[in-house]
Amino acid sequence: MIIEKNIIITGKHEKPILIDVNYSSNKISKPIIIFCHGYKGFKDWGPWNLMANAFAEVGFCFIKFNFSHNGGTIEQPIDFPDLEAFGNNNYTKELDDLESVIEWAFLNSEIRENGNLTNITLLGHSRAGGIVSIKAEEDKRITNVISLAGVCDFAKRTSTIGDLEQWKKEGVKYVLNGRTKQQMPHYFQFYTDFIENENRLTIKRAVSNLKIPHLIIHGNDDTSVLIEEAENIHQWNSNSVLEIIDSANHVFGAQHPWDENTLPKHLETVVAKVQMFLKKGN
Repeated sequence: MIIEKNIIITGKHEKPILIDVNYSSNKISKPIIIFCHGYKGFKDWGPWNLMANAFAEVGFCFIKFNFSHNGGTIEQPIDFPDLEAFGNNNYTKELDDLESVIEWAFLNSEIRENGNLTNITLLGHSRAGGIVSIKAEEDKRITNVISLAGVCDFAKRTSTIGDLEQWKKEGVKYVLNGRTKQQMPHYFQFYTDFIENENRLTIKRAVSNLKIPHLIIHGNDDTSVLIEEAENIHQWNSNSVLEIIDSANHVFGAQHPWDENTLPKHLETVVAKVQMFLKKGN
């Protein structure tokens, strides 16, 4: 298997994007999966590397990356040494980053040689479930879209970070990272950027207009993004497929760090369902 880590590309917002690629070393053209991590996440979180291997072993070219403003750096891509970048992140930056990764895939000779650029799936976890849904509706090169524990509404999450008047006055609100104990800043630009781009950033609008295969996977024991959000998305796109993982939580049994050499049971089920969905359509 070929595994390339921490490929550096330039994004549109003055911060680098780090990319990993996993695929089998044969010369067979492989369907491409581009994975997007969620809020307070990163490409090397928990068992994401094991997940990448699981897809590569069955014939996919798996690409994952760090959003440019997720708080990581080239030197320290895990965790959040750059809280200033984190505070300046927003949904449109993440959409731009995803576009940059897609463009990179089309220009990269290794991807062109080993991947099938007519068969690209976007796969997003949590907040990125919304990001991939919007991008899939915008970009006609995308052939499948899959959300894992995905959110259905950016508006309510944007406005509930804190009292708007106080947020505007102080210019920043903080959210505690329960794992690292950092106070993670959100500058007020996060709100203003959403308001300026609200139509584009409405997940309901995007999924209602999807014309490609659409898979929604959610655990019914998810306390971070409730199962009702998956049901809403499924209702908005009558052609979507909803798979509910019984007793699964928001991260499908995973945690960070993940010291096992096998996937957690619920995430293993997720991987199997994604593979079945994609192979059925190919």
